Amino acid sequence: MKFIKILCSLLLVLTVCSAFSLKGSKNKPVYIVGVSASFTDSLIYFTEIQLVDSVKIDKNKMLPERAQYSYQLKNYLENEEGLTNRTCFVYFSNNKKKLQKTINKMKAKYQKGKTMMIRQVNPNAFQFRKPETE
Repeated sequence: MKFIKILCSLLLVLTVCSAFSLKGSKNKPVYIVGVSASFTDSLIYFTEIQLVDSVKIDKNKMLPERAQYSYQLKNYLENEEGLTNRTCFVYFSNNKKKLQKTINKMKAKYQKGKTMMIRQVNPNAFQFRKPETE
């Protein structure tokens, strides 16, 4: 009887531990927005909020290989739109509403001085892709 109690207790502990480990490993979607600015002109380019498949934010709450996403936008703008010398960066989140709120605040700041013009990157022509890992 004592053996059965110990076995049941052990199973209960294992079940609780596995429940906590499963809770943390849920694969939430990652949303990304690209922004491109230049010191030589007054145009600021924004992509739409895009869902990137099979990407997971790491344990430090950072997007793996985030620089590669910036380079994707930079390469598109240089090669397809002819816009050189631009600084590109990405914002990301698991929560689309929070990301939209951040982007709205950023756009409002740029529009406040009325010296910057905001342009939308064509969503049919540009999509973020998961970088290939080597």
